[in-house]
Amino acid sequence: MALLRLSPVFLMAGLMIGGMDALLASPIATIYAAVIAHFTEKVSFEEILDCAVDNVKEMQLVFFILMMAYAMAECFMATGVGAAIINMALKLGLTGKTVAVTGLIVTSVLSVATGTSWGTFAACAPIFLWLNHIVDGNLLLTTAAVAGGACFGDNIGLISDTTVVSSGIQDVEVIDRIKHQGVWAILCLVLTAVLFFVVSVGMGLPNTTANAAEAINQIPGEVWKALESENPSAIVLLNQVKTGVPFYMIIPLILVIVVAVKGLPTIACLGIGIATSLILGSFAGTVTEITQILGKEGLIYSGFSEAGSWVIVMMMWVGAFGGIMTKMDAFAPLSNFIANRVESVKQLMTCNALLCLLGNAALSDEMAQIVTIGPIIKTLTDDNVEASKEDMYKLRLRNAAFGSSLGVFGSQLIPWHVYVNFYIGIASAVYPLHKFQATDIIKYNFMGIIAVVSMIVFTRTGWDRFIPSFDIPSEPDVKIKKQGSTSEELSLRSCTTEER
Repeated sequence: MALLRLSPVFLMAGLMIGGMDALLASPIATIYAAVIAHFTEKVSFEEILDCAVDNVKEMQLVFFILMMAYAMAECFMATGVGAAIINMALKLGLTGKTVAVTGLIVTSVLSVATGTSWGTFAACAPIFLWLNHIVDGNLLLTTAAVAGGACFGDNIGLISDTTVVSSGIQDVEVIDRIKHQGVWAILCLVLTAVLFFVVSVGMGLPNTTANAAEAINQIPGEVWKALESENPSAIVLLNQVKTGVPFYMIIPLILVIVVAVKGLPTIACLGIGIATSLILGSFAGTVTEITQILGKEGLIYSGFSEAGSWVIVMMMWVGAFGGIMTKMDAFAPLSNFIANRVESVKQLMTCNALLCLLGNAALSDEMAQIVTIGPIIKTLTDDNVEASKEDMYKLRLRNAAFGSSLGVFGSQLIPWHVYVNFYIGIASAVYPLHKFQATDIIKYNFMGIIAVVSMIVFTRTGWDRFIPSFDIPSEPDVKIKKQGSTSEELSLRSCTTEER
């Protein structure tokens, strides 16, 4: 019976491993879960529907955040914010020794601004791979740097769908996520940048200099056609980099970061980013008419429609799925199994991290891992840890970090992952002089290695206490529940749900 209750998870995982999109796998698994709940729990389909809808209602704010996030990403890409970031970095001049480090830093900042790792890689790979060609840098080193940096925004970005979705599943605020893991993420970035520079110097790379316009001019015509098909926004950004935009277009990103740190609600931060980018874009000449903003093909409309066409609908089905699985207490056997084998909260949290990493490898998709494994580790923590409300919130913050951080950075180290294959496809299209393979992305991906290893090691050892705001509570402030109390709580929760 226990395996039957868990079978909807296996079905969802199997469908996505087989290549089905989460948007289709989620409703199929949800309907199947409803049937299983009806026969195993002897509850009506009306009651099952109520459980599903109630769980979706708790995610309503996340849906609005996602729409605003996608809209701000469109605005930042089109108005010149992204181009300003790239040009400011490239003004310093590049050499064979610095092209990888610069690629890492530029893509890290741009991914925070746009909230998309795939879009960042598609926009920056043509620039940096051809710059690398001109200055005679190491191609694989630069490719890995751009790939690793492109994932940085998916780790702590206000507008990243992986950050927003993982936060929503764990019921934590996105801004709290950034505060929790911001210092750790920046330390990972700094250490990675130092490592790239040391390796570049150790390779004896030359001091030849080049500029972005020269690199863009060398991009072959077939590459432009490939980019137009894969990521049209990248074409706009590349042209803006070539022609130049005023440096004040970076102000919207700075404002968003400042107000987020000050504690302004996420939606307000995103609104400020959208408004300032459009206002400054009108002065810079990148926004020329109102239809470019509010028309049917305008930036706001495009962002809202892109979010609504996939990620929000997928999240609604995932929320419904989670509500039904909770009604069945489907994760109780797994929860009990792990609870019987861990002796401390840090051990439990390390198990959660490893579950995310294994789920990412099995599903080959970071979003599939977040929506499949996320509810499991939330239940494991809620059911097996005794803690104050504040301490439990910190544990949920770490669970959310596991979902997105181990999802996006872990993806860089898994040869068969959809991330790696996307990067291979883009890199091969924009730089046809080299036949890229999975190992080319993984070999020098210092960002992914440092982030994944440090996240797991710091969680297990407690060394996270040395990083500001990154520590999680440990004994005696929190403790693992005894098996008996966990079972009683599950029974009580089930009864309470039935009374409702």
